Amino acid sequence: MTTLDISSLAAALDAELHALPERRTPLVRPIVKKYAKICASFSSEQMLSLTHFLIDRYGLRGVAYELLSLHRPAMRSLGAGELEALGHGINSWWSVDTFARLLSGPTWMNGQVADEVITGWAESSDYWWRRSALVSTIAFNMRSQGGKGEVKRTLMICRMLACDHEEMVVKALSWALRELVWVDRAVVEGFLQEYDDCLAGRVKREVRNKLDTGLKNPK
Repeated sequence: MTTLDISSLAAALDAELHALPERRTPLVRPIVKKYAKICASFSSEQMLSLTHFLIDRYGLRGVAYELLSLHRPAMRSLGAGELEALGHGINSWWSVDTFARLLSGPTWMNGQVADEVITGWAESSDYWWRRSALVSTIAFNMRSQGGKGEVKRTLMICRMLACDHEEMVVKALSWALRELVWVDRAVVEGFLQEYDDCLAGRVKREVRNKLDTGLKNPK
């Protein structure tokens, strides 16, 4: 497939999305699945080219990430450099979470990037990358996404950001710990005790609620 073909395909996808009465997931998802089938025969290189084109030309970051996540050869080809190129420009909770849930988390879980890549994000001066490090742990621990539980790596990132009070990081830390409860609740209990003096109130409250009731915010 040539650059022109990729350009035409991206333009067609963008046009279909713009034709929707509103941009809601139940309306967008069938379009994504349609184009995933069209892209099934693409090489990894072609799929990555389309992904970058959708992001750079049309700003369709979420759709691009979802399409890429459905292309197994392209997903298997991802390494640290390509992941960070795909994540360039993440600057909102939804862009970070889509990137981390669909791309970096599964890639990390599959052993395609080293722990040092994710810890590097956790040390970033950009809080969106720090959030991405935490959300990347979700892949290990969310059973509905194939996670089987990973205490060591999850705690490694949570410890690095336990005392970070940036709101987007705090919310992600709470999420990461809550997903870990089913894996090893005793470890989560211990984490709350160990970092009690610096954890944000939201983290303590939401994780304690999860431990006690199974819910983030019980009525």
